[in-house]
Amino acid sequence: MTETPDATSAAKSRRVSPWNVANVLTVVRLVLVPFFVTCLFLPGTGWRVAALALFVIASLTDRLDGELARRYGLVTDFGKIADPIADKALIGAALVSLSLLDELAWWVTITIVVRELGVTLLRFAVIRHGVIPASYGGKVKTVLQIVAIGLYVWPGVPDPVRWVLMAGALAVTVVTGVDYVVRAVRLSRLAREARGG
Repeated sequence: MTETPDATSAAKSRRVSPWNVANVLTVVRLVLVPFFVTCLFLPGTGWRVAALALFVIASLTDRLDGELARRYGLVTDFGKIADPIADKALIGAALVSLSLLDELAWWVTITIVVRELGVTLLRFAVIRHGVIPASYGGKVKTVLQIVAIGLYVWPGVPDPVRWVLMAGALAVTVVTGVDYVVRAVRLSRLAREARGG
């Protein structure tokens, strides 16, 4: 029986080097963050457009590295740790920078950053019981955050448009955060019941 490409990739995933194309893209995303922030703080529309371009490129690498890792069996321990760190670094740096520039209310930034850090810590706290997979809502949250931040970075976008998208991103961020807490509690309870049984 001939192995499918997915099966072959899965079999090789344990032996793959951490320095593969998926992980390189993750590192590139991390490296782009300080350049994005620098462009964001420099005066002039040209620098603002450059910041937007860097943000879009970094966001696209997030989608691409995960797709490559799954499709070609390039999942590594390094990638599992570095990928969410790179995501949080990009989103967090963008939000904090916009708040420092007085373009985004601090309470919005704090709410999103606390949720992101909290969920990350929560996933690590229950990892001995199992992995909490990303939900559909979590994926929607990420897309909304990226689009909303992009609209804030993009010069000339009307404020009401920015507010509506950011409000949607904030709402989904909070709801999915609560969902992660519920799933973590359920996972821990099931693990305790399994040990007790």
